[in-house]
Amino acid sequence: MRFYSGFALSEEQCFFDPYLKHSDYTVAGFSYGAIKAAQYAAESHERIDTLQLFSPAFFQTKKESFRRLQMGGYIKDAERYLENFLTSCFAPSPVAPISLGSNDTESLQELLYYEWTPELLEAIRTKGIRIEVYLGLNDQVIDVVGAREFFLPYATVISIRRGNHFLQENL
Repeated sequence: MRFYSGFALSEEQCFFDPYLKHSDYTVAGFSYGAIKAAQYAAESHERIDTLQLFSPAFFQTKKESFRRLQMGGYIKDAERYLENFLTSCFAPSPVAPISLGSNDTESLQELLYYEWTPELLEAIRTKGIRIEVYLGLNDQVIDVVGAREFFLPYATVISIRRGNHFLQENL
């Protein structure tokens, strides 16, 4: 299995173990990593049976002011931005222990301005790849409703009722 990590994260795939298909023919990604996983699946000539997108970064319905605010906050104080980001990812639960990875303004800009397209998803499906999208309905990071509406025609969409961005259920 090939797994792509979220923005500024590494080794977080353990959070998705209840859902991950541990197969040589599965590609998976979380948040920003979902973008990278989908791009890889579309361009790869290797056998891929399943593409799993966990809380895919979906900001195309957000206003430009939201994107500018995010970029400005990161540029002003990246460490504080990441602390607030992780708090939002796990809300309303406390932040769980997690490994941070590399991060930069270019990656954040790609994440915030990425446009999911029907053409990309159709290209993946045409290759015979099954697309699964997992969304936490209590996710405070992405536009869950917009993501669900967008992905539904192309993928099996699994909604975790009390799940946050990491799909952890808040009991």
